[in-house]
Amino acid sequence: MKRIYFAIPIIAAFLVIIGMQAQRNFTTAEAEDGVLKMGKTGELDTKPDSGTKKILVAYYSHTGNTREIANQIHKIVGGDIFEIQAVTTYPSDYEEVKKRARQELDSGYKPALKTKINNINSYDIVFIGYPIWWGTMAAPVKTFLSEYDFSGKTIVPFCTHGGSGLGRSITDIAALCPHSTILDGLAVWGKNAKTAQNDVSAWVRRIKVKE
Repeated sequence: MKRIYFAIPIIAAFLVIIGMQAQRNFTTAEAEDGVLKMGKTGELDTKPDSGTKKILVAYYSHTGNTREIANQIHKIVGGDIFEIQAVTTYPSDYEEVKKRARQELDSGYKPALKTKINNINSYDIVFIGYPIWWGTMAAPVKTFLSEYDFSGKTIVPFCTHGGSGLGRSITDIAALCPHSTILDGLAVWGKNAKTAQNDVSAWVRRIKVKE
């Protein structure tokens, strides 16, 4: 019996040492992503993510379809949203819009804008939305891309269309923003804009703008 009594304090001391080591390991543990870290008290402390990107969703919309997609994107990715507006509005008549858009395309004309952004340099990722006119982006978007320096920024195109998809708009964006990174764009049929939430969400996940 004396041997048993002698062994109990030794076992207890051994368990205390193991417990202290486990607590030390617990309080210094870090999450795999390096963002969440265990503090000295064992409570989670959140570190600010230095990799956070500031996002702008900019768009031009004539009939409201592109605006609908822009709002869906903004709801997912957050950031700021900005509507590009031309000084001289486009006609509501479809044939008249086609005529003016053709003239602007052929002449390379870039219509003046009545809306401006004063802090474009603060954005890292810029979503650019537009309707497709004659196989490319509407002219006000060309003006917008020409008025600012997008060097070093990530541009994410999206459009609404009547059958042409993105057309050659990506090539035209690359020509206007040669020092930008351009991600895969999204093309939505104009008639499907109001019910495109699933497609928009899947696209945002695919391009990994927002994890």
